[in-house]
Amino acid sequence: MSLATIYATHSSAIPRNLKICRRILQKRDFSWTLSRSKQRMVILGSGWGGYTVLQGIDKKLWDVTVISPNTYFNFTPLLASTAVGTLEFRTAIEPVRRYTPAVTFYQAWCDDIDFAHKALKCMPATRPSDAEPTGDPDAIVPPPENAFTLHYDKLIIAVGAYSQTFNIPGVKEHAHFLKDVRDARRIRGRILECFEQASQPVLSDQDRRNLLNFCIVGGGPTGVEFSAELHDLLHTEINEHYRALAKLVKITVIDVAPSILGSFDQSLRKYTEKTLSREGIRILTSHHVERVEKGKMIVKELGEVPFGLLVWCTGLSPNPLVKAVAEVTKHPKTSSLMTNDHLNVIMADGKPNPDVWAIGDAAQITDAHLPATAQVASQKGKYVMKKVNRLGRDQESPDPFAFHNQGSLAYIGNWKAIYDRPSAEGSQDGFMSKETGRVAWLLWRSAYFTMTLSVRNKILIPTYWFLNWIFGRDITRF
Repeated sequence: MSLATIYATHSSAIPRNLKICRRILQKRDFSWTLSRSKQRMVILGSGWGGYTVLQGIDKKLWDVTVISPNTYFNFTPLLASTAVGTLEFRTAIEPVRRYTPAVTFYQAWCDDIDFAHKALKCMPATRPSDAEPTGDPDAIVPPPENAFTLHYDKLIIAVGAYSQTFNIPGVKEHAHFLKDVRDARRIRGRILECFEQASQPVLSDQDRRNLLNFCIVGGGPTGVEFSAELHDLLHTEINEHYRALAKLVKITVIDVAPSILGSFDQSLRKYTEKTLSREGIRILTSHHVERVEKGKMIVKELGEVPFGLLVWCTGLSPNPLVKAVAEVTKHPKTSSLMTNDHLNVIMADGKPNPDVWAIGDAAQITDAHLPATAQVASQKGKYVMKKVNRLGRDQESPDPFAFHNQGSLAYIGNWKAIYDRPSAEGSQDGFMSKETGRVAWLLWRSAYFTMTLSVRNKILIPTYWFLNWIFGRDITRF
């Protein structure tokens, strides 16, 4: 048969096939893959829970898709260190695309879940193609027509939570948060900017004091560790390079609770307050912030408090997706998704959904009050990873999830830390239940080094610790 004959035979089908392909693409429904021999497992989020699942899930058993607005995992315990230059930003992140092409990744937000049809409504979290290249990417909203739908067979919800502002006016506009490496970058830039502004000859001493008043709202581990890291920076590199301004610096920690570090043992809380106060950090407990304005906040017990930098570390609020989804059971106070002890989401009718799991800060187990920590999220992620791998191999499901408390650590400055672990567990295995000072600091560093998820960062982190110990932190602002 000649080439002309073949063309004449099949040419009439070409326009028809093109029309069919065009109609399929215009639906913007990404429910198909090149091969459907494997079930699609969609992971929402790339935090402690989602990334832990991504690491260990068997990609040969599942067609894995990850949807997250971030292209990386945040190693949150080291964010305070990166914010002051003790470590570089790259040491606190792990790229999600490390697992492609074995895993499909979409940088997007999931706005809603249709459990009945197993469909996810998603919006790209990337800069639109017609956006100004110099614009703020966080302020750009993708057009609605860019939305797409993704279908799943199994779903893991690990979207985390947002910073809690308690609807206090001005917090979102004038405070910095510390939930992401981008937040740490902004905070480092603002710290150095405050000192450069205070160096200008046109300012009065009072203006300089206002600029160099660094306030942290929230006395949990994040707030305490950041204040300690900031203290170390101010008394080393800053004191050396801005000697005339060092005496004007003030660090203030404000908390509504009667004491800081409420989840720690009382003796450790008192030790921390005494240590921080001795280092010149002012601790104000039972204080209430009423509103925040540019360069100042109004505190009920103090009145107007000026600041150069305000870091807000006051807990968690529900992710917008968690607030948006219907047909599920939620916690009456936190709005977290309720799950059973196998971490399956409990639907509105009280029955667990066998195809959907929820982990991390977005979820809470019925009749179990676990803290919203990286340790809990990571253990839940490992459990779900083990469960779905067994499911893919048609093996027996693991026993119900059980949290094993490895203890809590917090850095409190000047090479000191605190370590707290329930004494009941400590007495079982002979390991210490409480520790303070340099020994706890060694535990703190060794624990986070061990928790680091890649060989690359296991090399980089001690390298930067050593370099900064020898040469000091880099305080260049760029």
